[in-house]
Amino acid sequence: TTTQPSIPALDQRMAKAWACVNQTGTQAIRSSFGISSITDDGSGQTTFNLSPAMPNANYSAVASVGAGSAYNNALTKWNGTPTTTSFKVGCLNTSAGAYQDDAQFSVVVFSN
Repeated sequence: TTTQPSIPALDQRMAKAWACVNQTGTQAIRSSFGISSITDDGSGQTTFNLSPAMPNANYSAVASVGAGSAYNNALTKWNGTPTTTSFKVGCLNTSAGAYQDDAQFSVVVFSN
C-alpha cells in the first residue's frame, strides 16, 4: 500500500470524478470514480451523483458520447443548475433536435 503525497498545485489539475455510462435500456455505470450513482432522467438525460461532494458548485463537468454514426453530431449540455452533490447532462442529437441514449456516455469533473 502506498500513500499519495498531497501536492496542492497537482490536486487542482486532477479529475475529481469520472464515469462511463450506458444510457441504453436500463442506465448503468460501466466504470467510475467519485460518482456514487446515476439517475435516468429520460431519453439521453442523466443525473450524476457525486461522492464526496465538490467544495462548491463552480466545478467543470465535461461530457462526451460514443462514436457511433447515429451520434456524429451529438453534443452534451447542462440540464438545470449543478449542486455540490449532483449535475445533469444530456446527449442531444442536433439533427433530430432531440435527446437520445448513448452506450458510451462519459463525464469527467474538475474542481479545486
